[in-house]
Amino acid sequence: MRIAIIGGGVAGASSAIYLRSLGADVTLFEKRPFLIGGPPACHLHAGGNLYPDIDDAQRKQLLRESIEFLRYYPQAIEKRPTVLAVPKHIAIDASELERRTQLLAEYYRELVKKDAANEVLGDVEHYYLAFSKEQLLELRKLPTPDVPQNHVEWLIAYSKEVDLERLKFPVLLVQEYGINIFRLSAIAHLRLRGTTVHTSTRVTNVHQKDDKFYLTYEKDGKSQTEAFDFLINAAGFESGTIDDMLGYKRKRLVEFKAAYIAKWHSRHLYPEMIFHGVRGTEHGMAQFTPYPGGYYQLHGMRKDITLFEDGVAASTDASSQPKLPQKYLAWIEKGWPKDAALHRTERAIEYVSRYLPAFKEAEPTATPLFGAQQIPGDDISLRAAEVSFEGERYARCEIVKVSSIFAMLDAITQRLIDLGALQSSALGKRGFGELCDEEEIDALARTIAVSRGYPEAMARLALPYSA
Repeated sequence: MRIAIIGGGVAGASSAIYLRSLGADVTLFEKRPFLIGGPPACHLHAGGNLYPDIDDAQRKQLLRESIEFLRYYPQAIEKRPTVLAVPKHIAIDASELERRTQLLAEYYRELVKKDAANEVLGDVEHYYLAFSKEQLLELRKLPTPDVPQNHVEWLIAYSKEVDLERLKFPVLLVQEYGINIFRLSAIAHLRLRGTTVHTSTRVTNVHQKDDKFYLTYEKDGKSQTEAFDFLINAAGFESGTIDDMLGYKRKRLVEFKAAYIAKWHSRHLYPEMIFHGVRGTEHGMAQFTPYPGGYYQLHGMRKDITLFEDGVAASTDASSQPKLPQKYLAWIEKGWPKDAALHRTERAIEYVSRYLPAFKEAEPTATPLFGAQQIPGDDISLRAAEVSFEGERYARCEIVKVSSIFAMLDAITQRLIDLGALQSSALGKRGFGELCDEEEIDALARTIAVSRGYPEAMARLALPYSA
């Protein structure tokens, strides 16, 4: 059975890697010259700790899925913790946040008890730690280490730099790790060697006749058509265009958003910092994500920073593809206007520096990390989603967070088993532990970062990968 995958983002590339490992005949189509180049992904969302508004079922799902993602792509993971804080002016109970995090710690313990190999987010006894204001003030008295060796040392620079008078307590340190999107892209390219991958290729038409899908695509100025037996729509925010070609209706939202890159001359290693807020208001969450080389990725979940006043579009009765304003589509295809990028980056720096005062000296760069994200249905707060089907041979990848790929892949694998394309023993196979050569990852990740207009340093891990 020939399987076509349209879209080489995290969902599409992971589908190709996984199904190929099961022996499937896979062809991947991606319009960009590289794989995994969509919206910014900077952390695992292990437990959904960044989202106080989602329910505990989604938080547990994200924790379970994040563990699988880390085990599958260990070389793309930045092993540094995340510190969660609630500003005084935000109506979130910090004690309730700790109670819900304790539930996740207990669930993590359950997962490790079932399989010891799941203990990839640090010692189960230290999945999270809570710190009072008095404890952080004591940490200020300690010398700041060049390379933190334990949880407490990760908080020393934080305790000295953050304005503690603006925060509620406790502050939580959580073992929520980072994802290096450039290394993830490099790993996908390396693991797909030997697979038919068409990059810089645009699918222009799809139609179905009987049990065949006929894909017409343009590559190197030439158009050709091929037939496939199974189609996986992993086209991300453009998934609706494939639905429209096939006459399928699907309700979805598309949201355009961005993160920003700043340069700050600090020699310290920092944890990721989250200052909770109310999404879409002037008091939205502020997020500070460290990269090597003094670069930092910034989010401000306000409509003048990460979010956009007209940045959400919905599907209609006439089309399954939400229509974003044309300017955002042009930015996705051709890049941002420099002035707009600098202006929003300056706002992001100012917003983060309200909590991290020394950061006001950071310098903006003109290349945001940005893209559009699809969300199935009509709930903009949805964070855990997987896959949907039309008929027997058409699957839509609908993950909202990158960590959800395995729930999606299990559903697709089961469908292929039902069709006789895979053996029943294929269900649940993971292939954990497959590693790429570190030098190859490093070289290719740097090339990808530079080709996309980002600093080469952002392709590295702050702490070298160790198996």
